Parts: sequence; C-alpha cells; structure tokens
Amino acid sequence: MKPTIRDVANMAGVSISTVSRVMNAPQTVVESKRLRVLEAIEKLKYQPNGFARGLIYKKSNTIGVMIPDIESMYYAGLIRGMQDAAVQLNCSLMFCNTDRDKDRLLSYIENFYEKQVDGIIFASDALHPAYYEKMTRFHFPFVLASTHSLDYDIPSVDIDDESAAYAAVDYLAREGHRQIGMISFPFGAMISGQPRYDGFVRALRDHGLEACAAHVEFAEHRYEHAYQASRRLLEKAPNLTAVFAASDEFAMGAITAIQDGGRSVPDDVSVIGFDNIRMADMYIPKLSTVAQPVYEIGIRAIQKLHELITDGSVKQLREKLPHKLIIRDSSKPLR
Repeated sequence: MKPTIRDVANMAGVSISTVSRVMNAPQTVVESKRLRVLEAIEKLKYQPNGFARGLIYKKSNTIGVMIPDIESMYYAGLIRGMQDAAVQLNCSLMFCNTDRDKDRLLSYIENFYEKQVDGIIFASDALHPAYYEKMTRFHFPFVLASTHSLDYDIPSVDIDDESAAYAAVDYLAREGHRQIGMISFPFGAMISGQPRYDGFVRALRDHGLEACAAHVEFAEHRYEHAYQASRRLLEKAPNLTAVFAASDEFAMGAITAIQDGGRSVPDDVSVIGFDNIRMADMYIPKLSTVAQPVYEIGIRAIQKLHELITDGSVKQLREKLPHKLIIRDSSKPLR
C-alpha cells in the first residue's frame, strides 16, 4: 500500500503535525526531528497527497479557469499567458470549457468548490448575476480576464474595446473609405459586442458617415457564422469598400465571403479584424487588425488573482491594457 503521513510519523517517532511542518515549514522543527522525518520520507518513498494538504492548510495552489470556447484561436494566447504566470507562482491551472452554456458553467463552479481551488479566472463572457451569486456564495476570489463588469466590483483585466474599435474605423475613414460595414458580435452575448459596435458608430459620426451605421450584420462566434453574415452584408450593401470585423476569425470569414462573391481583398474591399491572433500574420492576405495584448492579459489575470488571494484586495480594480492598430495586407487606402 502507498505509505501515508502516519507511517512517516510512526517511523520517525514524531507526531503527524511535526511531519507536516517538516514538509511545509522545516525551519520551525528542531534539526534532530527534522532529520528523522526526512530519513523516514526517503525510506518509505512517501509523496504527500496534495488534495489532503489543501484540506489541512486551506490552500490547494490550484486555480480554476473558465473558457467559453477552447477551440477559438483567441484563447491560445490567453491560456499561454495564464500558464506561464501560474508556473512562476507555483500554481496549477484547471481549465473548463463552458461552451457559453449557463447550466454547464454553474456546475463547473460547484466542481471547483469540491476540488478546493483557491480562486477562479472567468474569461471573456459577460458576468451574469447567477454566476456572480454562485461564486460569492462559495466565497471564491475571482478575476475577470478579457472582460469586465460595471455591475459588480470584481477585479478585471482587458482593453478599452470601444476605443480600439474606433481606432480601426477611424483609420479606414481617414484612408478615404466612405462605404464601411461591420461584422459584429451580438449585443449581450459577449461583453465586447456593444462597445466595439459603439466604437464603430462613433468613428462614423466623427467622419460624417452616419448612414454607414446601417451596414452591420451580426454573427455568433465562429468563422462560418461570420461568413454567412458577410454574405448578407454584401447583399444589403454591395458598394462597400471596407469591412471592420469584431474578431480576426470574423475577418477571415469576411474575406472568404468577399472573394467567393467575385471581389478581391484589398483591391475591391479592405478588411480589418480584431485581436491579432497568431494566424493573422499567416493568413493570405495578412490581416490588418487591432492587436490585443492577449498573452499579457492572461499573465496579469493570474497575477491579480494571486494578489487578491494573498492580500484580500487588489491595487487596481479594473485594469486596461493598451491596444495597437496593425496594418498589413488586407487593407489599403481608397483614393
């Protein structure tokens, strides 16, 4: 049978609590006892049970992470940032794919409670009251990554979506485009849906292009949804010379729809995406896009949660990281 902490204590002639202190705070144990315990651990090949230690010390060094769609290219960078930050803090991550399903997400919160995670990262989606109530009922410290909440004072790390969308559409207008459309997320489905649309509309208004506000079609979350939305947009507004897409995956769907309709990108229609996923620089044509510091958002989310767990509060509640407009081959000036 696998040796237990009691076996170590018996062999070393000490109490179980002394064995625990040797493993977690060795400086608090006198040298003679510490050496006996270490010798017993070596002889028995004892490996402490991490879950049991978590129950004893009320800390598991495990963080739960809820991701809406693990297949989305956007989350690769976010997860990588979280993982690298967790390694630096000697923490493990437990990922759950919610698929934007309310019941599934609520059940994951219960699972995290049973697993005694130290805290939760809630990524990308809107924080609905049911999620907030359940996490607070279980007294989970939690942080919002790539999303935020104005209804609750919950620590968050993201970007200014409205300002970032404005930058993309403002660029198109300054480069001579007067017929601009948008493929948008549905309002309410994602926290970024409304502010990116608002940035689109504000830029149009600043350039006297208010009529273009009608040139919008909505897609769910994936390439194929954006493709169909783009077909509808082009039928509704065949004279478009530019399209702003609410994600890079949407931009790829838009480009395919434009090309399937017999037009070229960027010669006939310029396209600008959002996110700057790794594929953006590999796609043909290379995507112009609004770059989010996705990796850094993942890092800061874990660091902020660690700060919350350790100190009980954070220095900066709602943290906004900078965005950057990157112009590549999918857009060009209209002169």
